[in-house]
Amino acid sequence: MGLPVVAIVGRPNVGKSTIFNRLVGERIAIVEDKPGVTRDRLYGKGEWLDQYFHVIDTGGIEFGETDEILLQMRHQAELAIDEAHVIIMIADSRTGVTDADLELARMLNRTGKPVVLAVNKVDNPEMRAEIYDFYTLGLGEPYPISGSHGLGLGDMLDEVIRHFPTKGEADEDEDVIRVSIIGRPNVGKSSLTNAILGEERVIVSDVAGTTRDAIDTPFERDGQKYILVDTAGMRKRGKVYENTEKYSVMRAMRAIEDSDVVLVVLNGEEGIIEQDKKIAGYAHEAGRGVIIVVNKWDALEKDDKTMIRFTELIREEFKYLDYAPILYVSAKTKQRVHTILPKVNQVAEAHAMRVPTSVLNDLITDATVMTPPPSDRGKRLKINYATQASVKPPTFILFVNDPELMHFSYERYIENKIREAFVFEGTPVRIWTRKKT
Repeated sequence: MGLPVVAIVGRPNVGKSTIFNRLVGERIAIVEDKPGVTRDRLYGKGEWLDQYFHVIDTGGIEFGETDEILLQMRHQAELAIDEAHVIIMIADSRTGVTDADLELARMLNRTGKPVVLAVNKVDNPEMRAEIYDFYTLGLGEPYPISGSHGLGLGDMLDEVIRHFPTKGEADEDEDVIRVSIIGRPNVGKSSLTNAILGEERVIVSDVAGTTRDAIDTPFERDGQKYILVDTAGMRKRGKVYENTEKYSVMRAMRAIEDSDVVLVVLNGEEGIIEQDKKIAGYAHEAGRGVIIVVNKWDALEKDDKTMIRFTELIREEFKYLDYAPILYVSAKTKQRVHTILPKVNQVAEAHAMRVPTSVLNDLITDATVMTPPPSDRGKRLKINYATQASVKPPTFILFVNDPELMHFSYERYIENKIREAFVFEGTPVRIWTRKKT
């Protein structure tokens, strides 16, 4: 199951971006004391009490406005509301309840979604009396907060996560493999989605950028449940002209974060371009399982060495994805499309694999005997103990005498030994070194 989504909405200049930055722990949103600075929806990831969630910051909503930018901002906020599991409405204690607040509250009530009302700029306890007017919005208890000082956010977040899907609901989906299909526009992602599903579910057009949003399609094959996500094509940042396309890219990024396995689609006819490497990098950095799928393979004039040469080119251009299997397919003729899901199953299994601690430590001991760690200025690295900290992706912690003695090349050697022993095909493997305490 994907992470819950929280949308932050409110009229301009009530402090939404300050709250957003507090929740995601980074200054992603520009904060300025003038309305309308945040025109886009911004995505970030927040955490409260070990519960992770996506946060969307929206442009301020103003009603009755004909200004094109304000209309766009309202449209984007509506899209964010549509996507969200929980909505935080921010109001401003200094201005009190305005007509725009009342209008927005009516709009939010109509969605039927849980809304948490936060009254911002309550910077000291004496100001708390000013929040009672906000009961008139009909959104339940107003939570006094101060974005600039970080006050009251804990109570607000307690209420927010109370409305998330429960663990029981999430557990039902644990045997589902989430697969997202990513790539630049017009590499044939939608055609590939339809070929895998065996039916025309997604609009297919020769016009690049037909798919605006990430489209989730649940289906079942051979007793295994999947959710297939066809994402919008990702363009270079400079080419993201239209607002709607910018949000499509953000949603594609979120689809990657929520996936178990990502199919990175390349256009066999056109070869590899710089943008392909950037897009594949997103999946690698997010720690997802990755399969490289070369589409439109039917359109190439081939000899007996074409596939070997193309594979060598991929390995050269995508050095950081040396663990990713490569499939050559044609969505148009259905050539080798049947090989995709069995490979997805293998990669998803590797991505979620847990190695017993005793077996892992035996392996590390053997590896260090075969190739002892290098010494630095007379000090030699000693690996005392290893444990697997997490899965998706498999993450290992090595407890050592001095983390600074762990050279990149030796860490790579250990990773290769782990990969050889446990066949972590298609998944990144992360290794952290910690000082033995």
